Amino acid sequence: MLTSQWDGAARTVALNSIEFYQRSISPRKGFDYPHRILYGSQSCSSDVKHMLTNRSLLSAIKFSTQRFQACSRASQILKSQKTPADFRCIVIPCCIPL
Repeated sequence: MLTSQWDGAARTVALNSIEFYQRSISPRKGFDYPHRILYGSQSCSSDVKHMLTNRSLLSAIKFSTQRFQACSRASQILKSQKTPADFRCIVIPCCIPL
């Protein structure tokens, strides 16, 4: 019972944090993420939000880590191609080696 309460609370905090980021920070940051640019996929925050909604918390954490690693690799590919697109990584996600 305690585990499911923790799971629910952690999931709620994570989803609220992502929604705050998407509403308040992302529209103002002025750049896009490498994975989205290279593959034309959804943003990392949308992808992680989807995982948190449709998977267990531990599974979402595991797959979000994989997503950030994939975004880091996409960043390296774009840098090697000298792509003119404006892409960066902030705080946790993609460009920190995990």
